[in-house]
Amino acid sequence: MKSQILALALLFWNSHAWSIEAESKPALLLWPNGAPGEQGEISKEKHLPPPSSRTIDRITNITAPTITVHRPPSHIDTGAAVVVCPGGGYNIIAFDLEGTEVVEWLNSIGVTAVLLKYRVPRRAGREKHEASLQDAQRALSLVRNQAQRWAIDPKRIGILGFSAGGHLSATASTQFAVRAYTRVDAVDDTSCRPNFTILIYPAYLSSETNPLELTSEVAIAPQTPPCFLVQTQDDGVKVESSLAYYIALHQAEIPAEMHLYPTGGHGYGLRKSDHAVSEWPDLCETWLKGIGVLPKE
Repeated sequence: MKSQILALALLFWNSHAWSIEAESKPALLLWPNGAPGEQGEISKEKHLPPPSSRTIDRITNITAPTITVHRPPSHIDTGAAVVVCPGGGYNIIAFDLEGTEVVEWLNSIGVTAVLLKYRVPRRAGREKHEASLQDAQRALSLVRNQAQRWAIDPKRIGILGFSAGGHLSATASTQFAVRAYTRVDAVDDTSCRPNFTILIYPAYLSSETNPLELTSEVAIAPQTPPCFLVQTQDDGVKVESSLAYYIALHQAEIPAEMHLYPTGGHGYGLRKSDHAVSEWPDLCETWLKGIGVLPKE
């Protein structure tokens, strides 16, 4: 009887150990001596109460940005990796809706998920995305610098973002030739260019004066990576945000795939609904196979 109980316990442990390990992974500080430009004006990091209509873990006052590396089960590990950028208007980050829940999905398709907790809220006297872009660039370089140690293919490192995190991901995908900060150490000698980009209901990408033109901070560069985009027509952020980015990629002959749905709104993450936009993770997985990030079945 004892041996049967032990066997069952071992079976349970082996089947769940990878998820337990993912949940208990330590967060790694991006900046060994403090993030650039921080003046101590932001109060202590805190979790805000969720909005009345839904359950969302909202974090603000982030001054010590981190990444947390979540590896998939070894038997399905493909060697690909994605830096995940939750949204939140550059004021908070939706840590579960657009973070930890996305980690679970990426792990399920064999991708190492690197959850980025970047600096928010916006810093006074700085562009809304300036501090966050520094964090994203540093995170991409750190993942590539540690690729061998973390069993990651340095040529298959992407970035994925939602809403403001989509703007951050697009900015990191176009501003990689010059860093937004002064070199700190050898990590910054490693490229911060993502190999592919996934933008889910991205915000702030189109000009206020001409909605089908990009804002200056996301001007397409010659080596801007291929992109997968999702948005809905009834998104309050405005659908032109994705359209402008797609049009610019098309004009530059950079491969892009866009899925535009009539309904679904904003801020749905991976949570299922009656709207067809809920199918986007399956379409994204197919796209990743098509561009060679994931193996074809």
